[in-house]
Amino acid sequence: MLLISCAFASLGFAQAEVKPLKVLLVIGGCCHDYGKQQFILSEGIEARVNCQVTIEYTDDRSTKPNFAIYKDPNWAKAYDVVIHDECAADVTDQTIINNIVNAHKDGVPAVNLHCAMHSYRSGKFQQPMSPDAPEASWFNMLGLQSSGHGPQKPIEITYTAKDHPIVKGLSDWTTINEELYNNVHGIEGNFKNWPTAKPLAEGKQDGGNNPGKNHAVIVWTNEFGENKTKIFSTTLGHNNATVGDDRFLNLVCRGMLWSCGKLDDKGNITEGYASKKAK
Repeated sequence: MLLISCAFASLGFAQAEVKPLKVLLVIGGCCHDYGKQQFILSEGIEARVNCQVTIEYTDDRSTKPNFAIYKDPNWAKAYDVVIHDECAADVTDQTIINNIVNAHKDGVPAVNLHCAMHSYRSGKFQQPMSPDAPEASWFNMLGLQSSGHGPQKPIEITYTAKDHPIVKGLSDWTTINEELYNNVHGIEGNFKNWPTAKPLAEGKQDGGNNPGKNHAVIVWTNEFGENKTKIFSTTLGHNNATVGDDRFLNLVCRGMLWSCGKLDDKGNITEGYASKKAK
């Protein structure tokens, strides 16, 4: 048996080394401490996943941050997954938006965090949009439409799809003061226009008896386009303490691994993709 193993190795049949996932973190824009969060996120992710995070950061704190990479239609081809953590509410250039969305439609997975949900929107985004609306392309990728948030208060998180690979083994928890993003289509009719999207967790503030105000879906997945690109999103992540919370980072990393096809149906990480430093 040893001789056979050596023979296979000599012929190049030795087990291939697992290559780290190539992750692009696009981060910057209005209203958040992205200067610090870029490192909280990148270091937290690399500590949990066998990956290399490339940071595309801008210190432009306006609602129209400029990311030069988006001018190239092929901007995402070198990466296995893109994490969108922009706050770019007033970027309405359709060429730029098309370049971003088409990269994911063509098959590059995406992880969308917090203010990414309030980016790249135009038209009457405060009202329910149809997927065929000219301004709906970003929402089509996300699988959910959000238009705003209320005051910062603790959010009670309940995982509602406990058998989903991403959240298997994760426990419900309550954040520090955080922003609860609304769902324009409502808590129950939330995904009627995007049936490929699946809610994983709900968040409540102050008891959560007012859907759309203090009760909303806060974690979900989507399959986007003909390639059924896997998309993971959460509206959590405003404050540094939340971004650095193990429970938040574990959730984001599991969502990222799922989007890349590195979680099995039981929620186990594919061999070689859990960092040796993982908590």
